Amino acid sequence: MRYIAALNAHEFDGMDEFVSEEVLLSGEPGTRDAVVEVLKGIVDAVPDFHWKVEEMLFDRDGIAVRLTNTGTPAKEWLGVKPSGASCKTAEYAIYKVRDGRFIHMTNLHDSAAIFRQLTAREDG
Repeated sequence: MRYIAALNAHEFDGMDEFVSEEVLLSGEPGTRDAVVEVLKGIVDAVPDFHWKVEEMLFDRDGIAVRLTNTGTPAKEWLGVKPSGASCKTAEYAIYKVRDGRFIHMTNLHDSAAIFRQLTAREDG
């Protein structure tokens, strides 16, 4: 929950508390810096991006989380120019932890649903 609080406060410079220097990102080798770059990119385009934990499950060194993500892009995001439209989507995340830090991070969200919400036209 401290990690989510840091995300929502946009405190990305403190990610060394939560993410190992070397981390598997969806099974591919990556770095904490790469994670931070992605997070900064999200909130740069969607300044009010918010992660809300809906469910969390712990199993030994694993954590599974279902979140609701919301936000209104202020810059082009996912190939869509800002229109004032907001989006809301589910995110499913699986983490493996060693020595108190994530060593494996997998996140899944429905980009197509986000795209549909951001490009929907109001009737009338």
